[in-house]
Amino acid sequence: MGGQLRRLAVLLLGAVLLGTVGLSLGSWAGGRGHTPPTDDQARVLAGELLPTTSPVNSARVVPGSRWGVALAADDLGSGRVSFWYASDADCALSAQLRHNAAAQGWHDISRTTGYLCDDWRAERDGLTVTLEHSPTGANLIVAPSAPDRFVVVTVAGTLLGAAAGAALFWLLARRRPPVPLVVGTLVTVGLLPGVALTWLTLQGPNLRTEPVWPLWPALAPLLVPLWLVLLPLGVWALRTPAARGNDNRTVAVVAVSWVLGSLAAIAALLLLFALAQPTRP
Repeated sequence: MGGQLRRLAVLLLGAVLLGTVGLSLGSWAGGRGHTPPTDDQARVLAGELLPTTSPVNSARVVPGSRWGVALAADDLGSGRVSFWYASDADCALSAQLRHNAAAQGWHDISRTTGYLCDDWRAERDGLTVTLEHSPTGANLIVAPSAPDRFVVVTVAGTLLGAAAGAALFWLLARRRPPVPLVVGTLVTVGLLPGVALTWLTLQGPNLRTEPVWPLWPALAPLLVPLWLVLLPLGVWALRTPAARGNDNRTVAVVAVSWVLGSLAAIAALLLLFALAQPTRP
């Protein structure tokens, strides 16, 4: 019974690890192919939703990027038009947008607790409007909504990744020791920082409006060196014939791998926090 539970846990671990990678790839593929709004179209929408005030800065196309990773013109999260409004200490813009969006047929109107005022978003006709607040003002963003195929492609990528991960770890479990422990540890440690931060990111903005896949290229400066260190560690641990029955070598490699993985995860969290800081005009 204990052995079956261990094998099931191993399969689930592989499914979660590569399923998360598949989710990121699927959300990238499913989010491509939209048409950004024009400046004139965005100005009309801004005037309809916030008719009693004018932006301090005129509309401008905001190059798509997240965590310092540039997005293509047809990537989800790119092609945005932004309007910057003066300080709104009484949160009047939030109430105005909520009322006008409901009156004009916008749907999926939702609220996110903000720093000073609640942020609001709504969707209509393939576009998403988001009102974000900061201590110095409010930003109204008009951006394309996720394509209709987005959910299907994202789920398909997740399921394919999960199936591949379960199959890979099932094959590892059938190998002779110490291959399952060493290789499983190295794969887990190598992917865990990106996987953990992907799920942490999914707790925040809606996946349909904020792409999650740029997290991986943003973490590449940390993950690639980690992988380049883990690879020779694995080769050294599995080197024949000395590796067979050498528990000390296996324990040392596993321990060093987890220490390196923990340091990489902490560094990755700090890096994403720094890259996520907004730049205001």
